[in-house]
Amino acid sequence: MINFTDIQLEIYEKCPHDELTIIMRRYMMRIAEDIAKKNDSLALITGESLGQVASQTMQSLAATNEVCTLPVFRPLIGFDKNEIIKISEKIDTYETSILPFEDCCTIFVAKHPVTKPNINIIKRSETKLLETIDELYARAIETDEVITVS
Repeated sequence: MINFTDIQLEIYEKCPHDELTIIMRRYMMRIAEDIAKKNDSLALITGESLGQVASQTMQSLAATNEVCTLPVFRPLIGFDKNEIIKISEKIDTYETSILPFEDCCTIFVAKHPVTKPNINIIKRSETKLLETIDELYARAIETDEVITVS
């Protein structure tokens, strides 16, 4: 687990709100890739499904991928919500997935998120973070917590 809150607050304070989700996801992917590389992993795997939410449009996925050098696999990409629920029930993860915890995407959600982000505009918005993001990023990585699930 990574404490991502300080990074989110900085993005929320300095970046356009319609871009919040994409910029947050780009930083999540950067962190995930750093951790993967430290653990000699060769790829990232996500649970995204095309078109389910604003951050899962083709343009949004491309903007998110743009920060990674490792391949990103999305085994659920073509599944609809009901198919994903059935799989989660079959592998006994559904009950955990519906626990009443607010996640970072619901707390910092934009009222009107961009669904077709322009990577150049996103990068320009990310420059507003240059003064502080490296320190926040390093702190997030340093305070990681490993939870073993068996």
